[in-house]
Amino acid sequence: MDKKNNEFETKLIHSGTIKDQFGAVVTPIYQSSTFSFENADDGADKFAKRKPGYIYTRIANPTIQDLEDTMADLENGYGGIAVASGMAAVNLVYMGFLKAGDHVVASEAVYGPSRVVLEKFYTQYNVESTFVDTSDLQEIKNAFRPNTKLLYIETPTNPTMVITDLKESAKLAHERGIVVAVDNTFSSPYLQKPLDLGCDIVLHSITKFINGHADVVGGVVVAKTKEHFDHLNSLMILTGANMDPHQAYLVRRGLKTLSIRMDRAEKNAMEIAKFLELHPKTEWVAYPGLDSHPQHELAKEQMSGFGALMSFEVKGGLEAGKIIMDNVKVAVLAVSLGGIETLIQHPASMTHAGMSKTAKIEAGITDGLIRLSVGIEDVNDLIADLKQALDKV
Repeated sequence: MDKKNNEFETKLIHSGTIKDQFGAVVTPIYQSSTFSFENADDGADKFAKRKPGYIYTRIANPTIQDLEDTMADLENGYGGIAVASGMAAVNLVYMGFLKAGDHVVASEAVYGPSRVVLEKFYTQYNVESTFVDTSDLQEIKNAFRPNTKLLYIETPTNPTMVITDLKESAKLAHERGIVVAVDNTFSSPYLQKPLDLGCDIVLHSITKFINGHADVVGGVVVAKTKEHFDHLNSLMILTGANMDPHQAYLVRRGLKTLSIRMDRAEKNAMEIAKFLELHPKTEWVAYPGLDSHPQHELAKEQMSGFGALMSFEVKGGLEAGKIIMDNVKVAVLAVSLGGIETLIQHPASMTHAGMSKTAKIEAGITDGLIRLSVGIEDVNDLIADLKQALDKV
């Protein structure tokens, strides 16, 4: 049976193209910087790409390739490129599709460093950026310029949980020859497949749900076409952004339980969101699974689930939020997300601290906003933990 035809959960376990010579069930860690050739002609043929094989781990490595092929399979893309971190994936996309004089339109509430690097560093190379509410298609359309080359979307956005219509956004961009890249970190391919909705590039901080155990930093980019894959893969090799084999092994190990972890975390998240929405000390809760979410219907249409991330604000603003974060006992006060443990943090002073005050206000990142990444603990313990912390406000 062709593994390409397998269902998603089967692909999580069995995707990948690497066959170990000793019959290892799990792809081994090929912890080698370089690979020997049979003879001079063999080496020349591999360098010239006349013959498949491995040369040097910065170029390709069997353990890394196993993860790359699996991610491409899960996202229904042509090829995957595993890199050292989520930000390496972001910058691979920026560098791959932007040059001096170009313009990028991006979601206004993207992960803080994804925005800051454009505003602080890419401006040095005469690359301009415009940040808009990408849930509003008219705002996207109005932001396009003749020199716009990239539409960069996070959906749901970090940390405001805004949903963008990927299918319609891709149509708008492609009418103008603009490449569409989507940060799919919050959803993973289990809940959302941007390439199937017409987008060109999908990327992840696989530090998060893909790995799922808060013990690896990594990123991946999946291209829909061979042309884009070849272009980005060549850039990855030349910039030395590759993942390490041991890193790839751990991520592939964590990936096998993605669906099980996300099912449990999402179930917990829905119950917690309902609890918080009804609590008298909260101002609002942003979770796509709630009927009150502005893009709830769109989320149901383009996602197969609502995920495990939410944001909320406690009455009393930042000081009240600090009381919550300082008094939780089960949830862990830490940045990042997507692990098996529940994490709570304050974006305005932590993950998005590099953004200007004006940019944060425009993106809806208030001083009192708290981001919660729900884990797989017993939901009753999580709700009891939040309740006792809220009681202290």
